Amino acid sequence: MEESPFVQQDVVMSADHQLHSDFPAPAGCYKYRRLFLVLLSCSLFATALGLGIYSHLQKTGDPWTSQWKLAAPPCLSPACLRASEHFSVPMDPFSHPCDYFLFACGTSGSNPENDSQRFNGVFSEDDKRRGARTGGLRRVSKETDVQRKRDGLQYRFPDRQTAFLMAIREILEAGEEDCIGAAEQKAKQFFKSCMNTESPERVGAEPFLKLLQQLGGWAVSGVWNQTDFNHTLALLMSQYSTFPFFNVYIDEPHFQFPIDWNNKTHKSKASTKFLRPFFLTCGQYLALLGVSPGETTQHCGLYVSLSTTLAVATSPLHYRLGQKLLYHKITIQELQIVAPAIDWLSSLQATFAPLPISQSDVVLVHNLPYIIQMSQTISQWQVQHEAMGTGPLHTYMMLSLLQTLIPALDSRFFQTTRNYSILTGDTEEEKPRWRRCIQETERGFDDVLSRAIREKHAQEEAEGLIQDVYSSLKKKILDLHWRDEKTASFILKKIQSLNPTLTIKPSHPSDVELNQFYQEVEVSEGDFFSSYLQMLRLEQKSRGRRLSHASLTQGLSITPSILNDNILISAGIFVSPFFHSSYPRALNYGALGSLLAKDLLHLLFPDIYTQASDPASESKCVWDHYLSVTKGLGQVDMPFLPPSNQQEVWVQYSALQVALDAYKRSFTKNRADSSLFGLSYIHLFLSSFTQVTCAADTLRGLMPFQPSFLVTVLCSNLGFCPETFTCSSQSQSFLGESCLR
Repeated sequence: MEESPFVQQDVVMSADHQLHSDFPAPAGCYKYRRLFLVLLSCSLFATALGLGIYSHLQKTGDPWTSQWKLAAPPCLSPACLRASEHFSVPMDPFSHPCDYFLFACGTSGSNPENDSQRFNGVFSEDDKRRGARTGGLRRVSKETDVQRKRDGLQYRFPDRQTAFLMAIREILEAGEEDCIGAAEQKAKQFFKSCMNTESPERVGAEPFLKLLQQLGGWAVSGVWNQTDFNHTLALLMSQYSTFPFFNVYIDEPHFQFPIDWNNKTHKSKASTKFLRPFFLTCGQYLALLGVSPGETTQHCGLYVSLSTTLAVATSPLHYRLGQKLLYHKITIQELQIVAPAIDWLSSLQATFAPLPISQSDVVLVHNLPYIIQMSQTISQWQVQHEAMGTGPLHTYMMLSLLQTLIPALDSRFFQTTRNYSILTGDTEEEKPRWRRCIQETERGFDDVLSRAIREKHAQEEAEGLIQDVYSSLKKKILDLHWRDEKTASFILKKIQSLNPTLTIKPSHPSDVELNQFYQEVEVSEGDFFSSYLQMLRLEQKSRGRRLSHASLTQGLSITPSILNDNILISAGIFVSPFFHSSYPRALNYGALGSLLAKDLLHLLFPDIYTQASDPASESKCVWDHYLSVTKGLGQVDMPFLPPSNQQEVWVQYSALQVALDAYKRSFTKNRADSSLFGLSYIHLFLSSFTQVTCAADTLRGLMPFQPSFLVTVLCSNLGFCPETFTCSSQSQSFLGESCLR
């Protein structure tokens, strides 16, 4: 029998009633259940949103913030393995923080190879007194060279010039199978010829004596055909790069003896205490050339007399600057009128051939009073002495030629020159032969070596570093506050209009052009004198070609320069251990990036301290930080710095900031990098900066403290550096006011 719907409804209602009667529900149960579900949904949504944002930031955000302190994978390239030899692990900025940033560059502040030190944080009172110097402390090393070798310590970076010359040497000593072309092969042959010392020692003075005969002899030997003065002068200038009476840029020549300047009378004179050694040295040269002692006195006496007469008309650079004697414009025709003893047109045509030169061309004279006095002296000596047959003007030119050719003669001539240099106060150590041979090779094969340096060292990574550093530099300059609107407008326009460039390709000769230029050169590895004469002729040809083509090359240099709207960055700075395409970028930017930033600041803004207001406040902040850190350690009471020191402090600190910002730019564009010694990115960057400033910064002497201390200032920004600078032995923290902007 089928139940009615009403009966079914009663059953259901009865059952439901029974259920709720058995399990009574608390009040608001349904309300909490809904709230729980809402919270759970929100939590899941927030988690998903956070993961999405994190993933987006990982792809599009600044990777530097999250990765700069991470350990980087090791660089195992051959270049990195060689570079690691230049790093001194005990010189790591975070290994001895109590000592490192105050005394890292050593006690002498000069030769880095004599300064490599370790420190233990213990200072005696004698050490403190000896370390005090111009407001800075220099730790007195207590370890000997033997201890350093026993600990396996490596020397630091070489200076930039040495690194550059070593890079050229590597090219010149490479096998001929690595040559780009015939021109580079001849450069290598010339270098080998120079390094071969047997040939000059074997032939002695004979090559020079033969050359004298080809030039007409000289009165010293009694055999002289009375050659024409201007003809001989033009020949020496064009064929032998010898400029006895004025240099190639129509300026004072270089005299072999010191010249004293009287600030009251504004007159020069030869230093009397060096005239006798100068006379005796002349006699030694003549003796090496086989001249009898009886002829020496007269001819050396005339030579010294003429030299001192010419020297009287010279003046030091600061005086010529004050008198506006530099860059005096005058036509060759006008120059001929005021200084008629010299045949200017013939001399300049011979010197700068094949460049066409005419009487109406304008030249720049850098000391016209000297040129006029020199001409008058030559005219007077021609009248007084030439009729006597003593030929002092010709002898003077031949002895000037001898000075040019001494590098190609046997060691007796070089040692005679060296001995006289020591007598006149030259304390510089004698250069090793490989350095002298490289410099001689540069004179004749500069374009060849420039191209080789660019091909080997200055690749795409170099262009990237240049652009990153300059962009960061512009950012730094644009943020400064200038003292007046006119200066601000000029500076901002200047920095925006200039274009930093490693190469200007149209100015660089191709392989074909180079090979053609050097095709007539015959280099003999067994006859260095002959090779040297060809090098001098190459120097003249290169001079004329560069002027003819308005060359913009900047390869064989380590400093940038400005030409028109271009900042020419030398390829010569992109050499190891400062830079290599396979290095970690932290090393490239910390070492070379900071050096390049300093170069550009000095080049572009030499007077920035007086033009902007920020440098003064920033350098004061750095100096105050130094005073607070060194308080009680025996420093000299020096609350204020001279302006020159203040500006250099700002330049050095700004260069560190610019280089770091440039590295961040590079890191943002390419997040992959490597490292040395397992250091983090920021750790390797700061270590590279500190070690290179001690060895390769030529302006370190203007700093009142070690440049490595600037890392301490940079790290005053909490959380910036990989470790905190605390000095437990001194109960002192290096953290203080931040000088970051």
